[in-house]
Amino acid sequence: MDFKEVIGQEEAQRRLLQMMDGQKVPHAIMLCGPTGCGKMAVALAFASALLKSSSTNTAACEAMLRKWAHPDLHFSFPVIRPTGTSSEHKMVSADFIRQWTAMLEEGPYFSMEQWLQRMDAQNQQAIIFEAESDAITHKLNLKSSQGGWKVCLIWLPERMNAACANKILKILEEPPQMTAFIMVSEQPEKLLDTIRSRVQRIDLKRIDDSEVERALVERRGLEQDMAHRIAHRASGSWLKALELLQADNADNERLELFIQIMRLTYQRNVKGMKAWTEAVAAMGRERQLAMIDYFQRMVRENFAYNFGLPQITYMSQQEEAFSRNFARFINEANVIDIADAMQKARRDIGQNANAKMVFFDLALQLTIMLRAGQPK
Repeated sequence: MDFKEVIGQEEAQRRLLQMMDGQKVPHAIMLCGPTGCGKMAVALAFASALLKSSSTNTAACEAMLRKWAHPDLHFSFPVIRPTGTSSEHKMVSADFIRQWTAMLEEGPYFSMEQWLQRMDAQNQQAIIFEAESDAITHKLNLKSSQGGWKVCLIWLPERMNAACANKILKILEEPPQMTAFIMVSEQPEKLLDTIRSRVQRIDLKRIDDSEVERALVERRGLEQDMAHRIAHRASGSWLKALELLQADNADNERLELFIQIMRLTYQRNVKGMKAWTEAVAAMGRERQLAMIDYFQRMVRENFAYNFGLPQITYMSQQEEAFSRNFARFINEANVIDIADAMQKARRDIGQNANAKMVFFDLALQLTIMLRAGQPK
């Protein structure tokens, strides 16, 4: 992992490199910032730079880092206690190190939800258990394998339980020589005050839209216009940008359903509305809920489109193409009523109400609401 692979965050990169150049690397750093801004990417790049800086065999060091198997790089992260695990087994990060390194090899941008999927979690909560502090202390008290830096990268330290946090505090107060802790936190306020006082905090901001746009063009091969739209909707999160890329096909299907129901209800085509309702009712409940969520977003976007301010609208090219003519029908006269009707439909579907009745009722209400908003 190299700093050039990080998307944006030049200020944080510059600050960390200055620490290295001046040989003033603090024993503990905590990178904070919103989800998707690249905290882990920066942390991995800094850890790699530290380990390479003290290595006598750069090629071997880089080879180990490519597989995240460097003997002087220790990872600590939240894990679950799988169903059926003996209560006597003390859970540590090493129990899931294979899944962890596989995820890192795919890229440094990921979420807790993705990590839970990797661990095949059901309803378990991911925690850094007490035994982890003992494992960290043992590893860091060993002599450096490569004769240089030892790095402990802790992802989401706020998920340490109380016993683990108190034990970690001891080694933070008196760390072994040439040892660096790099913490990556999204909720630093949940950490013990005594831990926060012993780390040097660096806050990362959301990634500039221009940086996300450039990365989408260079790394994903997107055309400039599509990259611009996705970057705008991603709001500074590379994770969100990737989710939007993956959601394109599903959103195209939902857009078509949105267009159909809006046209049918405006035309008061009861036969068409009934056919649409039966098709939607045949979907699974999760797909129905996702569809309503999408409809609610499109209502908000169409209302905002009327103000003629592109900076407050977040639509794809296909969505905007439809909205150019449709947006004027969503206005002050009906936007609240439509939003309320859709929210009620979502609540009813979530409570297992009859889907045909819910969606046909929604369609009937839309026939009245769209007419109420018809431009004079």
